[in-house]
Formats: sequence, C-alpha cells, structure tokens
Amino acid sequence: MNLYVGVTDCDWFNFLRQHRAVEMNFWHPRNTSEFRAIQSGELFLFKTRYPHNRIVGGAFFVRHTTLPLDLAWLTFGEANGAASLSEFRTKIQSIRHDHERNPSIGCTVLTQPFYLDDTDSLDSPTDWSSNIVMGKTYDATAGEGLRLYEQARAVIISSELPSAFRQSRVTEVTARYGNEQIIRPRLGQGGFRIVVMDEYERRCAITGEKTLPVLEAAHIRPFAEEGPHDISNGIFLRSDLHTLFDGGYITIADDFRVIVSNRIREEFSDGREYYAMHGRELQIVPKLLSHRPAAEFLEWHQNHCFVNS
Repeated sequence: MNLYVGVTDCDWFNFLRQHRAVEMNFWHPRNTSEFRAIQSGELFLFKTRYPHNRIVGGAFFVRHTTLPLDLAWLTFGEANGAASLSEFRTKIQSIRHDHERNPSIGCTVLTQPFYLDDTDSLDSPTDWSSNIVMGKTYDATAGEGLRLYEQARAVIISSELPSAFRQSRVTEVTARYGNEQIIRPRLGQGGFRIVVMDEYERRCAITGEKTLPVLEAAHIRPFAEEGPHDISNGIFLRSDLHTLFDGGYITIADDFRVIVSNRIREEFSDGREYYAMHGRELQIVPKLLSHRPAAEFLEWHQNHCFVNS
C-alpha cells in the first residue's frame, strides 16, 4: 500500500478549499499519458512549494487520463481549480508558454478530498529532496509514509466531513480494484465521466463513434433516481443516443443488444437510422466483466424508463 505526495500550486488548492470541492482535476499543462505512482484508491497528499513546504490536504486517486482542455473544463468545471474556462485556459497557456487554445492536458482525477487550515497543516517528509519537481511515492506501511498515512487518517476520522476511512475497510480487496487499497474510490460526476469514457475506449458503445466532443457518459439508472456514479451504471454514448436513452426511446437488453422503441416512428414519423440499430449487439463494452453494465441497472431502465407502445 502506497501514498503519493504531489507538489501543489497554492492558488489551485486554495480555490478548491474555498469552494469545498468534492472532487478535483490535479491537471498537468501537457499531455502526460501515464501516472503509475499509486493505484486507484490510494492516498494523494498535497504539498505546497518552498518556503511554505507543508502538507495541506489530500484526496483519493481515481485514475489518470488525457483530455482536450475544453473537455476537461466541461467534465470538471470549477473542480479544475479555476472560476471560468477563460481563466483555466489562461493559466495553462502561461505555463505552456504558447497560445494553443485547446491543448491536450494530463488529468489526474481525485475524489473525497480533505482540506487542512494553514494552522493544521502537516510536516513535509523529512527525506524530501529540493530537486523533486512533481512528487514522490511513499510506502504507507513504513517510515515517513506510515507517519503521513497515520496523520492523514487521524485528520479525516476526526473531521465532521464524511470519512472515506470510516466508510470503507482499509484492507478491502475487490476484483474491481485488485490488490489491497486504502478505499474503493467513491466517484463524483467528473470522475464518473472519466472512468466510463476510458472503459469504453473513448468510443460510443452502440456505434463505435470516436469523435470525443459528441460522446457522453450516460447513467443507466439516473443519479436523480438513486443511480450511483459507478462504472457498472454507466455507458458511453453518442449525444443523440444519450438523449434517446434518457428519454426511454432506446434501451439495452441483458445480452447487451439494442432495443429501439416504436415511439420514435409514432411521435416523430421517422427514425430510420435508429431502427437500423435495433437488435444490434453493443460494439464496445469494457474488458472487465465487473465494469460492464450491471443487470440490476439495465433491468431498472427497461422497466422504469423504456416505453414501447
């Protein structure tokens, strides 16, 4: 079990602390395609730069991906640590030293954060080197890593905020997340979009479409109807198909075949393109069985949303 200490921009952190963000995008201004320092569910701590040089909070790692800047904003909004898209773009341009309006950026998705006031901040690792630019991984079971883990754990447990440590077993082992983890991350809206997008290989499940700006992560059982932000309650769809799916004009059978309602023809006197999809097996599904649409959510959609008069 590991944890990561990441060098953190104070303006980014203070903005999110002020807004009490429940998830965040710890972004990198360039296309960093990998982050293997820790696994999903492990602890990511925020360390300010010299001379402050303190641990000021933390969150739990979900995954790392890349996105065009505008889609990163669409996905996370103010959870990017900026008040507007223009401010976000200006910040990234100033670091990149270019005028690219929509560059691909690295997105490290974090959830269930905790924030420390300046007076409650923690000591940085005693072995921290001044030449560390991005961050460092620590073994959370020994030495400085254990000290940081225990201090962070004490902060969260004593907090009035919902505690990841209280809600999850430290030694929880699941097929979904593999080896021993600190928690199974509870996804926010942005994190849900990211994991569904990546699990469906950034392609529409029904058509295989790859044009990312027109693709959306859909809840099978809507969040407003107590559907969770969970991979197994998600499906990646072209925007028009997402609209039809939410409206009950199409659904997905338990064998992952598309069912198209005759309401499209009755209400709109058309729908030839969509009826051609009827009976088609999903083109893209997640590789892991546990990440594919769960039967309980598909059945809810079939029984409570889909209408075929």
